[in-house]
Amino acid sequence: MPGMTSRTRIAAVGVAVAFAAATPVVAHAALDTGPETAVSAPARGAAYVETRLFFGTERPGGGPPVTEKQFLAFVDRTITPRFPAGLTIRDGRGQWRDRTGAIERERSYEVVLLYPVSEARAHDPHIERIRTAYERKYAQESVARADAPTRVDF
Repeated sequence: MPGMTSRTRIAAVGVAVAFAAATPVVAHAALDTGPETAVSAPARGAAYVETRLFFGTERPGGGPPVTEKQFLAFVDRTITPRFPAGLTIRDGRGQWRDRTGAIERERSYEVVLLYPVSEARAHDPHIERIRTAYERKYAQESVARADAPTRVDF
């Protein structure tokens, strides 16, 4: 992919894999009575989008990493007002190739957002503002984003 950074290529490939893996399908449950009596289970829930955002904590040039307290304050001030219905935060360890080609390993956070497909267009600018705000505030090359269709039932 000419003109793209390695990290952008990795994110693009990750999104493609996520779309392929998360494409909703009707589940088929086979009973012990044989394949001719297989029963299709209906898809449950409503059509939603699952957006996962990946936030690194290491800073370029060896600056102090983003602390848990700083990250949670960022969630409270920047993400929650845009997604007050709820979200999930996962602790993680990530690795990626930076602009210089070095493999970087760091503590990371994954934020999972679920919203109806009908609201996807309205939420897109909010998500992009979140990414940009974190990149600027904590001197990050990028915040990875993965979107996938899903079905949700509360």
